[in-house]
Amino acid sequence: MNSTTIYSRRSVLSLLAAGAASTLAGCASSGPRPISATPVAFAPPPQLPSGRSAELDAMYGTVVDNGYVIPAVPYWEINPRYYRQQVVDPTGERPGTVVVDTASRFLYLVEPGGTAMRYGVGIGREGFAWEGEGVIEWRQKWPKWTPPQEMIARQPELAKYSADNGGMPPGLNNPLGARALYIFKGGKDTLYRLHGSPEWNSIGKAVSSGCVRLMNQDVIDLYERVPENARIVVWQ
Repeated sequence: MNSTTIYSRRSVLSLLAAGAASTLAGCASSGPRPISATPVAFAPPPQLPSGRSAELDAMYGTVVDNGYVIPAVPYWEINPRYYRQQVVDPTGERPGTVVVDTASRFLYLVEPGGTAMRYGVGIGREGFAWEGEGVIEWRQKWPKWTPPQEMIARQPELAKYSADNGGMPPGLNNPLGARALYIFKGGKDTLYRLHGSPEWNSIGKAVSSGCVRLMNQDVIDLYERVPENARIVVWQ
């Protein structure tokens, strides 16, 4: 299997059944309360030394993408609940819908047949500022990052990346990472983004700034799966 289709099979992930930066904006939800998801049962893969697995090595290994070399993620330093995996869908939404559960730090892409792909995410303070439903009307590979004026006011050193100065070029250190998905509502940009991040250690946490971030390997996988003009629902 390749890294975009591999589902984690580690037995430790069965514990998940009990489990609960471009422009910036928020996340929250007027939808139902989060429901714990049950991972789809798979046989455990062969284990490598130091708690590593061949499948996770492939899923979170080094990726060459559009001329950029994305470093491997030391996934063994991340809580296993946040590994990308297929689970029984807890959302009740129709297939193709993206659901962000900000409280549990999960993002779901609902699949046909009662399952969903689940990704661990990190949430910034702006990640709690928007709620409800929207549409992913625009997406970009290796996007530029343009901090909003409010952020520049807090951090004047970012003025060199303002819109007037052309933003920060794409790259491994760009806060938006390898992909960005832009959320609109009523035809207007909500300033709410799903995006990659080089800061893998922020997954599962509430970080200082930003919207909803995924590991670069995960956002690439999500980008390839999400249908055009996908509906997105955000739970707080």
